[in-house]
Amino acid sequence: MDFLRPASWEEALAAKAEHPTAVPIAGGTDVMVEINFDHRRPEYLLDLNRIELLREWEVGEENVRLGASVPYTTIMENLRAELPGLALASHTVASPQIRNRGGVGGNLGTASPAGDAHPALLAAGAEVEVESQARGSRFIPIDEFYTGVKRNALAPDELIKTVHVKKADGPQQYSKVGTRNAMVIAVCAFGLALHPETRTVRTGIGSAAPTPIRAKEAENFLNAALEEGGFWDNGKIITPSIAKQFADLCSGAANPIDDVRGTAKYRRHAVGIMARRQLGWTWEQYRGTGRTLEGAA
Repeated sequence: MDFLRPASWEEALAAKAEHPTAVPIAGGTDVMVEINFDHRRPEYLLDLNRIELLREWEVGEENVRLGASVPYTTIMENLRAELPGLALASHTVASPQIRNRGGVGGNLGTASPAGDAHPALLAAGAEVEVESQARGSRFIPIDEFYTGVKRNALAPDELIKTVHVKKADGPQQYSKVGTRNAMVIAVCAFGLALHPETRTVRTGIGSAAPTPIRAKEAENFLNAALEEGGFWDNGKIITPSIAKQFADLCSGAANPIDDVRGTAKYRRHAVGIMARRQLGWTWEQYRGTGRTLEGAA
């Protein structure tokens, strides 16, 4: 196994172009586990730890720009207001040591359905900026990023550069079910984001399908129910029947398997429970802000 250690982003792109099979490593929290257990033996490792660009982040007027190697700890400490769902998800990642090393780019590169960041990114509607030496940058909507079990939309010569996420305009939530409280791979996970500016709701489901997914039928149902009932304007409590139907549709969107961490039946049930609870939490927070509202005025 050869170790490539570029000193700049340009050198990293050149190395990836010359060695398309090279596996990027930054935090190493996923890659090193696979190597240590001999599940993976790449010909080349591409060390990105010297690339300062990947650890930069910026809050703009509308969006947050996250370098691929920005640690989860940084997100937790600095971006709770702008990216509340992702900050909550970051809290659930393994241990403090791993949160200090791992970043969203690693989750995206590995594309494991159990990656903690995926539901929050799906619910927020993120975009992934990737780049190659030959073709330059392109933006991949998060809905198009996951192409199969541990597969993503990256071309062989591309690297993940930045994740762009719109600043939250409404409440967001994230929950994860695990066999213990820390250092655990998700049995299943769920993220929910209210987007009052567009009067829409987005979801994200993790570890309950071959890839991270959204519960689109549930979103469509809830968007229609909230609009027809005037909920965005009048701030009424969402009725139990609407909440139950939303939860059932979220549960039905899951396509899980039985494995050592949980059964498919349990995962579907847990997704529904998380969906119903998060809808209650986020809607109460939305009602409490008084945006019901003033935003409509």
